[in-house]
This record gives sequence, structure tokens and C-alpha cells, in this order.
Amino acid sequence: MMTNGHAQKKPDPCSFIIFGVTGDLAHRLVIPALYNLAATNLLPDRFCIVGVARGGMSNEELNASLMKGLRQFATRPVDETVAKRLFECVTAVEADPKDPDSFDKMASELKEREAARGTGGNRLFYLATPPGAFLPITKQLARTGMLAENGYWRRIVIEKPFGTDLDSARHLNAELLKLVDEHQIYRIDHYLGKETVQNILVLRFANGMFEPIWNRNHIDHIQITVDEKLGVGHRGSFYDSTGALRDMVPNHLFQLMSLVAMEPPIRFDAHSVRTEKANVLAAIQLQSEQEALHNSVRGQYRGGNIGDTVIEDYCKTTDVKPGSATETYAALKLIIDNWRWAGVPFYLRTGKALAAKRTEIAIKFKQAPFAMFRDTPIDQLSQNYLVISTEPTEGIELQFNTKVPGPTIDIDGVEMKFRYKDYFKAEPSTGYETLIYDCMIGDNILFQRADSVEAGWQAVQPFLDAWKKAGGAGLQPYKAGCEGPEAANALLTRDGRSWRKLS
Repeated sequence: MMTNGHAQKKPDPCSFIIFGVTGDLAHRLVIPALYNLAATNLLPDRFCIVGVARGGMSNEELNASLMKGLRQFATRPVDETVAKRLFECVTAVEADPKDPDSFDKMASELKEREAARGTGGNRLFYLATPPGAFLPITKQLARTGMLAENGYWRRIVIEKPFGTDLDSARHLNAELLKLVDEHQIYRIDHYLGKETVQNILVLRFANGMFEPIWNRNHIDHIQITVDEKLGVGHRGSFYDSTGALRDMVPNHLFQLMSLVAMEPPIRFDAHSVRTEKANVLAAIQLQSEQEALHNSVRGQYRGGNIGDTVIEDYCKTTDVKPGSATETYAALKLIIDNWRWAGVPFYLRTGKALAAKRTEIAIKFKQAPFAMFRDTPIDQLSQNYLVISTEPTEGIELQFNTKVPGPTIDIDGVEMKFRYKDYFKAEPSTGYETLIYDCMIGDNILFQRADSVEAGWQAVQPFLDAWKKAGGAGLQPYKAGCEGPEAANALLTRDGRSWRKLS
């Protein structure tokens, strides 16, 4: 959706087909994002929404359900005229992969709807479903010809998690690519829809002050943090079979890492950018299981208070197995084994029920020589960080040293802060607007390619294997509302470094 100041083009006429339209994801994020696109006139002039549910539902019932969800989860005041225009094109259809005949009926109904709305044959299938449904749905769509590109484009959007380990990711990729071409698959990660995340490439490659120093000669280490204050809540069943590592690292954290660490692409297009991102993930040094245990920490939260909210022990959460060894916190030390980053550690951490909700990338620059200040009362210089933050506030912060006013040489650290909301006055968004728009115009620059997905799982597989063998041994408890297990601090202190404080 980056436009270099040019007007954004309208997408081609199309049908937007949502599987799992009655679910939480569709109501909280997908529909509010479509509304925001409609409000900014970025939907096609000829457009329709087709909601697919396994149970029967009338058009009126679906329309009312989506309108109720929009009013609840909209990121801006709802304009009734815009909402009515969006939902007047809603159609409900029934389809279940366990009933192949229902997909034959769906194919017929979809053609009728396309003819009535004049949307042509362009189709965007959005799978807002549990991961186990990705392949069965795609197989039925392919069998009935609904994914065949005969003069029209046909695209399929797949949410995370894309696989649960390296073998399952490879299997899913291989099976999908038997049914559709790679250019038709949009593996979505909503973190990449955030303005600050997209801005990483501009910050790095459009500024002469940063591009020359973005390497091992000037950078000491990089920290990537994606922490949440909330506990697992009602997602106990899903989370207990997934854990913090699977849930966050191969997708969210590695996407941030690849943007920070990638080489400059030869041009700003999907193939070039995605190739460089995949190369970075492929260059992550593979660790033995023993090294993986040494270079990681996994924790599980115990009961505590976060503000006025009481958080119970993870193992007391509904649908969590008693005595579960699933981690709710993961911290890793990784090395990218290439010329630019040789010897520069990347520290990644993510967890639930922590002191603050924060997503940030902190680039720590090497310390300047202290020699000329040795005869002053200064004990040490403040650390130099460039911090790219997406939550709770999107922006960029630069920390550096300056002289304190007065007759003596006193030095203190100061901060320069840029906040998107202050400078650009942008409307609040879900983070999905850019990604959905890009799907409709066929720009997959922000979406993962098969080789990138597999490279990410390959890098975390040693940790998965080592933790599985260890069972509950090594699982570090931490109190809800703190900054994570104490062992995570040792991961950095043994290298003479420390985590940035969350609050």
C-alpha cells in the first residue's frame, strides 16, 4: 500500500468470500477493515461480500450479525450510509468441507452472485478459520474450479499459524502448491499491516544517516520484543497445544527480524523484497539441541495482578491440561550467519501476562570511546538506542548523549521521539486495511512466501525439539504482571548486556 505520494488505485471488481464469517476474527478485524476501506473509497466500485458458514444463515441474519460486530469493533465512528452500502452486497452461503456437494452448490451460487453484482470472476477467498480447515477448504475450492484463473484472478488468504513445525509447514506448502500457484497464496501476518513495520524499509534504505551504519561495525545487538498484558483467557485449548514459541516467533517476530536484517533489494517489488527476507531467515545459525537449551528461556505465568485485573495461574485456565508444560513466555538468542551481521546477537522475547503491552525493535549501537571523558565526574555514558515501536504507540525513538547545561561537563541521555499520530493525524485502523487492499490489487510484498515460512520453522525447530525432550524441566515460573522469568535476564547479562525495561 506504499504509494510514494501517488493516488491509490481502485482494485478490480471482485467477490470477497469469507470462510468463518461468523467467527471472532471476521467480526473483530476483517469486517472493520473492509468498512475502513469503504470509508476511504478504496474498495472496488463493483464488490460483494460472500459469507460462508457451516450452519444455515439467511442474508438478513448475516447482515445483522456483521453490522452488530462492526458497531462493537469499529476503529472509528460508524457512518450508517457507508455501512449500509457495504452490507447491501452481503450474501450468505453454506459450505462444509465434509460435504463436497455443498461446494458444488456454492460454486453455482457464486456465479449467480457475480452476475447480479457485475463483479466479473475475480475472487478473493479469505480463510478466517482454524488452521486444520485450510487444506480441506482449498481442496474443495480447487476441485470445483473456483480457484482456476481463466481470464480472472483467484487468490486465497491464509491466516497464521502456517504449520506447527518444520515438517507440517513443508507438508502444507507442498499440498497447497498442488492446488494453486504460489502467486495465488497470500499468507497473512497482521503485524505487517502496521505503519511502523512498513516504515522499517523506508527508515533503513531512504535515509543516508542510517543506511551506512546498519551493520556489525556499528551495531552491538538487536532486541525484538512482542509482549502482552493479557493472559490466555478463553483460548486455553488452542494455546495449550501451541505455546508462545509456535504462536509468535516463526511469524510475527521473524517478520520483524527479517525487515530489520535483510539486505537492500534490487528494486521495491514483491519478488525482490521477499527474496531478501527469505535469505535472512535462511542465514539464521542452526543450533544443536544443547545450544538451543543454552540460548533460550521458556516460562509459564503464575497468578498475580495486572492493574485491577486478577490473573490466575496458567494451569488453572479453562481447557488447559493440569500440570501443562506449555510455555507462555519465550526468549531466544539467535545469530544471523552472514557478512552484515556476523557476531551481532539478536535477542527475541515474547510472552503473556506481563507488566506491559509492548511491541518494539531496539537497535543498540556500539559504545563510543570513553577516553576523552575519563577526567570528568562521568561514570558511564548512556546507551545509544534506536527504538522502533508499534505498540502501544507507533513511532520511532532515538536515544543519545548530550551535555547538561552548566559550567561543568556533565553528560546525560536524552530522547528524541517521533509519533505517527502526532505528525500524520492518521485515522485508527485494525492493521488489516493495507493487507486486504494489497490482496485485492495483487501486491504480495507484505506476505510470506513458502521458502520464508519453511526457513523460519527450520530456525526454531531445534528449540521445539529440545523443549519437548526436556518436558517440564527448565520451565521457569513468573508472576503475572512482572517482566518475565528472571532467567531471561541471564540470557543477556552473561553477554554483558541487558533487556530494555518494559515500563
